[in-house]
Amino acid sequence: MKNLAGPKSQPLRRLRKPGAPSPAPKHPLILNGDAAVHSLVPGSDSPANAALVKRVSGWSLSSTDTDIAVLVSSLSKTLTRKLKNLRSLNRDEFVGLLGSFFQKCAERIGLAISVDPSDPSFIPKAIEKLGFVIGREAAGLILEGCLILEVWEVIETLILQKLAGNLNSVNLVEKLIEKNQSELLCLCVREISDLKSSELVLILKFFLSPTDDSLNSMILVRKKLENDALFAIEKATHRGLDEKVTALAREASILLAMAHDRFSSSEVCLHYVFGSSNLDDLVLSSAILRLDGSEVLTLVRYFIKWLEKYQRFPEAGPCPSAMPVLGLTVCDSIPSLESVARGLGLVLDEHFSYLVLSSEFHEEMRAIERLVKSFASEAELCLPVNEIIKHLQLEARQY
Repeated sequence: MKNLAGPKSQPLRRLRKPGAPSPAPKHPLILNGDAAVHSLVPGSDSPANAALVKRVSGWSLSSTDTDIAVLVSSLSKTLTRKLKNLRSLNRDEFVGLLGSFFQKCAERIGLAISVDPSDPSFIPKAIEKLGFVIGREAAGLILEGCLILEVWEVIETLILQKLAGNLNSVNLVEKLIEKNQSELLCLCVREISDLKSSELVLILKFFLSPTDDSLNSMILVRKKLENDALFAIEKATHRGLDEKVTALAREASILLAMAHDRFSSSEVCLHYVFGSSNLDDLVLSSAILRLDGSEVLTLVRYFIKWLEKYQRFPEAGPCPSAMPVLGLTVCDSIPSLESVARGLGLVLDEHFSYLVLSSEFHEEMRAIERLVKSFASEAELCLPVNEIIKHLQLEARQY
């Protein structure tokens, strides 16, 4: 084959196999190329007749990018060394190391954190503003150190800023389960988009078969839901608020009260799993398939509770505006009727034979049949009304 690159060309590098991981970059952070692009000039050896492609020279990283890369590299090396010998790592030193790193980054970029470095909230606030400078390697090392030293508030911020997930080498879900961190597990389900089925089944089993120690942490999740429900009720009954805000608070209060009433603390944690938009049917069904008989029974009873709630309160539904308007973050994690039906359908698909042959499930199956028939009859009644509404909308457009 003719060498199209010319006689002076170098041999081509061997291509990576499909699916092989890319080599770790030397500077795993976002670089600002604006200044570098403006400093580029046409190369002296560029052919005069090159109309489309011209050689340029003068490329160099800015001093800020170089300094940040050095800081991140130094932090990664220090954390790698200290994590190999856990005796040389203590919480105060670790927090001080992170605080110093973010303080130097803020000074170099010229960004104000607005929190004193001695304040416990400095590192979470710094991660919110400077998380973009942390590469995959550094984020994983910070996460690992936080898990060992139980710096939960920093882990929460890393999850919220999308810096935790399967891109890191840390087995985050397993370690949070070992530490009985139900709140952070709920946050993982809500925020991490690349959870694997093996991780999801661990989370499901953790919520469906709680121990005494894990149940204590799940109570805190239920308390958060209770506080949000009370806040929504207060706003819904508060005089002087905008009518739209009051109506939104009323919708949110119904939804949150439904999610709290008659649900145990462990079942409230399940809300985050089946109210999450991050999980597709394939991952969810794979996790459900690996549940045992008692866990399946608990899950079916959980779905029956939801079907009964939506039958009793047909006006209830998702409130996507409740978080930005009222600050009710829990609303985004409440399963809709559609999510409940989907979850129940996956359970029946994966465990149908077991459910039919096991006598202890017969009462639950009869309850599901009654509820489904009720929803079906209501849907049939709604169809004519829906057609009337569509007809009126068409008539209104003509005028």
